[in-house]
Amino acid sequence: MTNFLHRYVFHHLGLKIVSVLVAFGLWLVVTRNPIAETEVSVPIEFHHIPDNLEISSENIPQAQVRVRGPERAIRQLSAADIHVEIDLAGTRAGDRTFDLTAQQVREPRELEVVQLVPSQFHIAFDTRMTRQIDVRPRVTGTFASGLRIARVTASPATIMISGPRKRVELIEAATTDPVDASGAMDRASFTTHAYVSDPLVQVVQPGPIRVTVIMEKTSGTPGGI
Repeated sequence: MTNFLHRYVFHHLGLKIVSVLVAFGLWLVVTRNPIAETEVSVPIEFHHIPDNLEISSENIPQAQVRVRGPERAIRQLSAADIHVEIDLAGTRAGDRTFDLTAQQVREPRELEVVQLVPSQFHIAFDTRMTRQIDVRPRVTGTFASGLRIARVTASPATIMISGPRKRVELIEAATTDPVDASGAMDRASFTTHAYVSDPLVQVVQPGPIRVTVIMEKTSGTPGGI
């Protein structure tokens, strides 16, 4: 019996005790810090965009990032802690497909990325174009009998726009918000704003537009434009 205890119980006793303690410690870590998963929806970030390039796709998907880690870290996680980054250095105009992998995700150290949706996405790029376009005022209203609109002016009469070349080239003019000139008898001025319909085309240095409506006498019926 003594030989049995010596051979199978006390042999390498120190190592056995250490192994038991390590196993017990791991068990405590696992039971006190259970593993959990969650999914976070975050925008895709574009870095190092060439100066002369514009994204010409209206719809850019968000990334659905599934992460795994200690339950404590999962509970504290917010969308601001996850970053999906695409490096656009050297990208040229045209259609481009990008792969999304865990290497493009920055997440807290305790967490691991286990899934990314979509795994690929497709967007288009175009060179940036800036040009000047006219401002077209929109005037509505009803006027006294014998009066009509003789002339409408906008100040400034033109604005600068910027965006993807093909989209900028399609813009003919900017339009002001409607101005109601009802009751104007001689001359009336209004402050409004101009806009372009394409969401990817920006107004450079946007500011107020002053619309002046000049009336004249006529024998026609009251009306407006």
